[in-house]
Amino acid sequence: MKQKDIFYFAAFVVFLLGVGWLQSWNVAFGILNMCLISAIMALGVNIQWGYAGLFNAGIMGFVALGGLSAVLISAEPVSEAWSAGGLGILGSLIILGITVLAIVLVRKKVAPPFRMWGIILVGFLGYWLFQGLYSTAVEDIESINPALTGYLGGLGLPIILSWMMGGLVAAGGAWLIGRISLGLRADYLAIATLGISEIIIAIIKYEEWLTRGVKNVTGLSRPVPYEINLVETGWFLNLAESLSANPVAMASLLVKFCYFVLFLGVLAILMWLSERALKSPWGRMMRAIRDNRDAASAMGKDVTGRHLQTFILGCAVCGIAGAMLVTLDGQLVPGSYAPLRYTFLIWVMVILGGSGNNWGSVLGGCIIWFLWIQAEPLGYALVAAITFPLEEGYWLKEHLIENAAQTRLIMMGAILLVVMRFAPKGLIPER
Repeated sequence: MKQKDIFYFAAFVVFLLGVGWLQSWNVAFGILNMCLISAIMALGVNIQWGYAGLFNAGIMGFVALGGLSAVLISAEPVSEAWSAGGLGILGSLIILGITVLAIVLVRKKVAPPFRMWGIILVGFLGYWLFQGLYSTAVEDIESINPALTGYLGGLGLPIILSWMMGGLVAAGGAWLIGRISLGLRADYLAIATLGISEIIIAIIKYEEWLTRGVKNVTGLSRPVPYEINLVETGWFLNLAESLSANPVAMASLLVKFCYFVLFLGVLAILMWLSERALKSPWGRMMRAIRDNRDAASAMGKDVTGRHLQTFILGCAVCGIAGAMLVTLDGQLVPGSYAPLRYTFLIWVMVILGGSGNNWGSVLGGCIIWFLWIQAEPLGYALVAAITFPLEEGYWLKEHLIENAAQTRLIMMGAILLVVMRFAPKGLIPER
């Protein structure tokens, strides 16, 4: 890294220390943990865009798959729901798989005059059997104590296992989607991935037997201690007393620090793997395909196959970040996945940091999330300074103060414009 790059990271640390000093160290560590998760998301997008030039507008769909994995791994199984409709769900999924396989066989084996009618017949019968079994099973599951459960639950395993599972589930979804959409041109690929992301999020939001839908799944297990357990532990109370600190605030700070250590470890591993891949012959081949896919294809490179690899890897990283996000929150909130809003935010992270450079993506993720959180207090301070000469209760002053929180959207747009004008390759450009 150059001295300029080190200066950028050092400046971020200084501003974060300023938040801890002026506001709260709990606030500073909360922002830092989300910065690390945002950096991992930006790293996943950079693998797709920076390495191969793939424009994925469906990032939040794969983040949501990672969040779903956290529920399926760590939530306690609901035995009553499994008894009521678990076999029905499994049976309907088997029927769906057999129907898809039968359609593929009919498409390959049946002669053209009868192929279309065969596909229609198999599809109709499969849908009829699937829908009959599925709807009954879903109704039975969702009727089991819907205020608290109403879903199948998970495996009851440690939630940290879901981080790897989130990457695998997102990678599996990326393989299926990539096989369909990676033959499309760049703009059509963006539209296709955005649409598929909306489908994934809609399934997570409305299939209550799977995720409780808008009722949310709460109370997920933690890989770190609980604050209430810490404040009841003798060694911790003695430590807080020796430091003259509030035990409750110190417990919250220790929990956030534990998350910080875990998240930093995951980011370090992913950065090491990404740097190794970028500097390898595979990485040079991917950049050659990105810069001139026709020339790379003429030299015998499987462009579509390599694009599929990169698409899967980037989505897997986003899936890991999604599982980590649900772990930090301790709950799955399907309504919080806003594809257009947060996809734009992640792309700003990659553009600001510098696409094609892994360190730039990490820096962009940290800076943008820091500004996204701090834009609200900064906006209130700016509006208060601007409207200071106006009388209290004046309509313009009241209007500006009420909408001060929206300055974060103006700030993101302004940052994007300034970066594209004065640093189009980002703060840490690709070398």
